[in-house]
Amino acid sequence: MIESLNAKIDNIVVHQIGCKAEGGQIRLSKSPLNLSPDDDMADVLKLYFFKPFKTEAYFNMTHPDGIENNMLYNHVSSIFEQPESFFDQSMMIAEQLFEASNHPKIRGGELYVVHFTDCVVDGEVCDAVGIFKSESKETFLRVYLSPDENIQLGTQEGISIKRLDKGCIIFNIEREEGYRVCAIDNINKGTEAHFWMDDFLGVQPRQDNFFFTDNYMKMCKGFVTDVFNDENHVPRTEQVDMMNRTVDFFQKNPQFSQSEFAQNVMEEPDIISAFNDYKQQYEQKQMPAPLPELFEISKDAVKGEKKNFKSIIKLDKNFHVYVHGSRYYMEKGYDDEKDLNYYKLYFKMES
Repeated sequence: MIESLNAKIDNIVVHQIGCKAEGGQIRLSKSPLNLSPDDDMADVLKLYFFKPFKTEAYFNMTHPDGIENNMLYNHVSSIFEQPESFFDQSMMIAEQLFEASNHPKIRGGELYVVHFTDCVVDGEVCDAVGIFKSESKETFLRVYLSPDENIQLGTQEGISIKRLDKGCIIFNIEREEGYRVCAIDNINKGTEAHFWMDDFLGVQPRQDNFFFTDNYMKMCKGFVTDVFNDENHVPRTEQVDMMNRTVDFFQKNPQFSQSEFAQNVMEEPDIISAFNDYKQQYEQKQMPAPLPELFEISKDAVKGEKKNFKSIIKLDKNFHVYVHGSRYYMEKGYDDEKDLNYYKLYFKMES
């Protein structure tokens, strides 16, 4: 959990970064901003920078040839070691981002490099380096008094503090593991998205309880979609029941146990065997290492992933049945006279 209430902006600079692939240019500031801690602008900027990071999804900086070859890691380390080098390092960070902006769909924008002090992450006080990029502009109404003292309306283009386009905060902890990092990209979703997370930041998910919980739930959802499905003659009610039991297990238990999960969710030996085969394939393709058999369940990860478990049975275009309980309260049949399938729903009271 990130606490920014007492965090201070120790230093901040803004550079302009164009899209190199489109012939854009880079424009570097002459000096950092002169921002007083008591300035209202500091509170506005803190809200803009910290508000998007609401989950416990962390990353570590990395590089295939060793962390010392991650240039951003070196720039940030220099700021932590010698805060007086902040401005010079910010210019090198801007140059690095410009060089990585080599996809035509990458937009130009403003780059903010910030040195924070007194941040709190998971109860630990530390300083941090924030790197943020604004790409989207919005039109705002401006109300002003004309020379003849008449109230007039105008428009002005600016940046909305309600949405951060790209950002990361690198906390000065876990240095040997590549620091603890939170990062987002709210703009790019296709192949061009790799430039921020991979080409520029060089981060990979931190292997912690959030990571284990999130991926285990994704894997369970994939198992229902790919294996425990219509093609293998599994009734839709059983598919929905499997997803409901999965979510229920993660919501009600503080700790994950693979043996308990198999017994309480998968239940039948054939299904357990099929799931274990799917898990092995999933880990080989998607994971840097096998998922542990025991870990503390992250409620934050459960909350985020739960929305992807759709407990809905769609019947033609007439009905959507939302199933939140056991499949044993539903009975499927076929009406010969009407030549139609049907469901019977059993319940104790109506509300």
